[in-house]
Amino acid sequence: MNVLFTQNESELNETEIQSILEDMITTHKAKCCTGKVADYIPELGKANENQLGISICTVQGQLIEAGDVDSPITLQSISKVITLALALMDQGEQKVFEKIGMEPTGDPFNSIVKLETISPNKPLNPMINAGAIAVTSLIKGADVEEKLERILSFIRKLSGNSKITYNKKMARSEEETANLNRALAFFMKEHGVIEGEVDHILELYFKHCAIEGCCKDLARIGAVLANNGKDLQTGETIIPLHIARICKTFMVTCGMYNASGEFAIRVGIPAKSGVSGGILAALPFKLGLGVIGPALDERGNSIAGVALLEEMSQRWNFSIF
Repeated sequence: MNVLFTQNESELNETEIQSILEDMITTHKAKCCTGKVADYIPELGKANENQLGISICTVQGQLIEAGDVDSPITLQSISKVITLALALMDQGEQKVFEKIGMEPTGDPFNSIVKLETISPNKPLNPMINAGAIAVTSLIKGADVEEKLERILSFIRKLSGNSKITYNKKMARSEEETANLNRALAFFMKEHGVIEGEVDHILELYFKHCAIEGCCKDLARIGAVLANNGKDLQTGETIIPLHIARICKTFMVTCGMYNASGEFAIRVGIPAKSGVSGGILAALPFKLGLGVIGPALDERGNSIAGVALLEEMSQRWNFSIF
């Protein structure tokens, strides 16, 4: 495990590391009361705002966990990284980036402003809702069911968890409160960004956002990305190297909503958050991180989870910069 640490702590064993993590969890859990669980999707509002957990998975497959790591959590926007990788594998870079840009935005993740004001009228990047909906439209498959099964199979392979599926109640709750996402999708349909039936594309989008996993699943996916897309045990390429690099780059520039720049400075790890309070992070060549902390800050990121990652990064020199 000494890949984790500064020289002064390189001799720590896993029990000592876990003890340090538990202390960090206790410290930062106090911040949960200053955040707010997302309730604009009613099913998300049922989450326990006091939960905080962290899983670390090294590229050698070693796992250390602390805190509330066993509770399932829906991926929400974390799924955008996975669907981007799959769409790039399906369609190639040229077609994907004809439809979606590569630039960060300072606007909220669900904003329609840039779609209306830039030319051409395409989403700035794949990590905002408009971009992720456009990415979803590029997933190959005969129908929603086949496309969803391909996404699920991909996530099961990345996480090593064959039982992963989606939360039907969450998907339904998202569908019932998705008027802004519908507006984004129909605007893009009007301007030729997306093709196909808008309702089918949105159905797939809601369902892949509702895919459920735990901290360990997030950490293992992060470790595969950190390992340049290769399976941790077999060395098999699950995500081609150039696509893994693209995904990690977007995680740095756009992965933490409109707090991505601040996160890059304070933490410095490629990461993607979701409004369920999950964070998936990938420290290149070393490890993946999975965080659960449903209480969010004003920009939609786990308030205690971000603080936890910041302390870990400072203590163990995780920043890639």
